[in-house]
Amino acid sequence: MTQTLALGIDIGGTNTAFGIVDRRGQIVTQGEMLTAEHNTVQDYIAVLSDKVRVLMDEVGRDRITGVGVGAPNGNFFTGEIAYAPNLPWKGVIPLAKLLAEALNKKVTLTNDANAAAIGEMMYGAAKGMRDFIVVTLGTGLGSGFVANGQLIYGHDGFAGELGHVVAVRDGRTCGCGRKGCLETYASATGIVRTAKEWLETRNDETLLRSTATLSSESIFEAAEKGDAMALQLFEYTGMILGQILADAVAITSPQAIIFFGGLAKAGDMLMKHVRYHMEENLLFVYKNKVALLYSALHDADAAILGASALAW
Repeated sequence: MTQTLALGIDIGGTNTAFGIVDRRGQIVTQGEMLTAEHNTVQDYIAVLSDKVRVLMDEVGRDRITGVGVGAPNGNFFTGEIAYAPNLPWKGVIPLAKLLAEALNKKVTLTNDANAAAIGEMMYGAAKGMRDFIVVTLGTGLGSGFVANGQLIYGHDGFAGELGHVVAVRDGRTCGCGRKGCLETYASATGIVRTAKEWLETRNDETLLRSTATLSSESIFEAAEKGDAMALQLFEYTGMILGQILADAVAITSPQAIIFFGGLAKAGDMLMKHVRYHMEENLLFVYKNKVALLYSALHDADAAILGASALAW
């Protein structure tokens, strides 16, 4: 009997990763492409479809049982991406319908962070857990909430948007149109925004002034060398994230919060501050009960695996 496979696609603000997965969670073949260089969704779908068809032909198109997609603001119920602030295409996009037509396969869509949460629950750090939160620290900040063993979608499919909880009242303008959203502070983009603000308003001597391209990676490299401002940037970012996580814990009382994404690679340089400020702000009954963990899956793999699980 020929083994059936599923195609998982993770659409991020910067890159799109895709892979063909078997039922054991093994990625048989995979690829990636840039998301942001495509100005229209039609152009994006055309390029993505061409690249995905190559993989499907490698394994045999008839073996693909379906396609699962994780995308920013992806709605499980409607198959649409709605007003995603970190994607180049605005408004409501019927992505599942467009991709289904291009690939001639059934397509199921969900939020990218929700897909990552499913991946962690089936194959990663949350295996065996029934209550946890996944936080993705990438271009933006995504999150997936699992309670009582079920992913929380809400009545309209948009539950669990931790990145758009207001962390600083009347703070930075967010791509969603609101001010002070958590992702404008605690994401790869957010820490760079903080750095740029500090470089403009402060006179500290710092390696960051001579950095050709300011990024979360270059801030991490400077912090590793003991640069005071870079270290303070991680402390400030960890403080804001930790405070908001303390509030999130009060809603679902998770066993663990699991992190993945580019900024999470800073490890304890960021997480020691997140842990401290979360514990400082937790209601007493939750203190020292919530584990902070790193994804047990490769960054792209977690979302690919979770997205592919939608197809079964």
